[in-house]
Amino acid sequence: MKWLLPILALLVGGSAVAATPEIVKGSVVVVPIRGAITEAQFFFLRRVIKQADAAEAAALILDIDTPGGALSATEKIDQALLKAKMPVYSYINTNAASAGALIALATKEIYMAPVSAIGAAAPVMGSGQEMEATMTAKVVSYYSGYFRSVAAQNGHNPELVDAFMNLDKEVKVGERVLNPKGALLTLSAQEAVEVVDGKPILAKGIAKSVEELCQKAGLREKAIVRIEPSGFEALAQWITMLAPMFLMGGIIGAWLEFKTPGFGVAGALAALCFLLFFTGHYIAGLTGFEVVGVFFLGLVLVLLEVLFFPGIVILALVGTALMVGSLFFAMVDYYPSQPMDFSFDMFAAPIANLSIGVALAVAAAALIARYLPELPVFNRLVLSKAAPAGPSIAAASEMLYAPGVAVGDEGTAYTKLRPAGKAKFGAALVDVITDGEFLEADTRVRVVRAGGDTVIVESLPQ
Repeated sequence: MKWLLPILALLVGGSAVAATPEIVKGSVVVVPIRGAITEAQFFFLRRVIKQADAAEAAALILDIDTPGGALSATEKIDQALLKAKMPVYSYINTNAASAGALIALATKEIYMAPVSAIGAAAPVMGSGQEMEATMTAKVVSYYSGYFRSVAAQNGHNPELVDAFMNLDKEVKVGERVLNPKGALLTLSAQEAVEVVDGKPILAKGIAKSVEELCQKAGLREKAIVRIEPSGFEALAQWITMLAPMFLMGGIIGAWLEFKTPGFGVAGALAALCFLLFFTGHYIAGLTGFEVVGVFFLGLVLVLLEVLFFPGIVILALVGTALMVGSLFFAMVDYYPSQPMDFSFDMFAAPIANLSIGVALAVAAAALIARYLPELPVFNRLVLSKAAPAGPSIAAASEMLYAPGVAVGDEGTAYTKLRPAGKAKFGAALVDVITDGEFLEADTRVRVVRAGGDTVIVESLPQ
């Protein structure tokens, strides 16, 4: 099962995930933080953290070279780093400006390349322009407080956050003025490792490479595994945002396939939507292989009910519950190294997405049931292999809603009724549904209720 989702990601999104080196127990995982900090990088890093923790990796090293980026994405990245079970190191190679500096403060130890710099984290607008004074004061007040707590939790001097972000505050280390009021602090590698009052200002040491960092950090005998972001990471962001739409498409496709015999466009739509849903959430670092396994187990139980043990009901109920549960938990941001937090914050987004998806599917099903059967193209959506030889699909569509079928009329099931399908009454081929019975093709049936577009039948004694 471990190879399934990476291969699906490769097929669907041109992803490089399938070629990603395997993270093994005791290895050192190196991930690049390159370019502007975005939500896509958060998804990538979250996925790697969960995989590395699950594999019991020895350490995680962030290879940082960034001019900064979105504060919201930086906050999420810091939250993910704080949840990591393994020790996390930063290697500044060669720039950790703005958001990059705030990400480094969320790691236990910071090492810097011989020519590198860290700092200057004042917030600006997305266009790069300065914000107006009141908004700047609000943003600096909130985020400096948040990142000070992040720095303190990792053993770094929290005052450095103000030095990086706040123009209006003088920052001292001991008796030394590290950053005067009216300036933003940027530290070179040599300045960051300077010892004041028996402690480095920020960085633990200078290293020429990740390998040298491993030697200095006591990781020299560990295997190094480098993970690169896939081409599907950015697309995964949109898939998670549009999760209700993929859920709606999967549910509607499955419902239409259940209502019509054979495997056609509806079944393909359901398969594609669920494929994209799970693959996108896997790449986004939300779901794992076990959740997909539960979904397929539920699907197998439903198919057993429909194809081999019709009428048992319990198989379909259990299978449906497993499928819905797997869709829900695929959206839960759970870290294997953390105990499950049964809080509203953890389950709010999955509840909202699933509720919206189901509501949209119910509304769409009502519209489809009302209008789709009237369209001539409806029959051509089904690629049926279950129907016996006879008139072509085009000819059958002319007889599909022939008038004159009344309560008490007797006919023959033209396809399997599970419980919906087609039955033939004389020369008329009609869409019918049972009261829950699953009937084989060629079973004698009788109309028990008929009204509008609905014809309900029951089986006749053999």
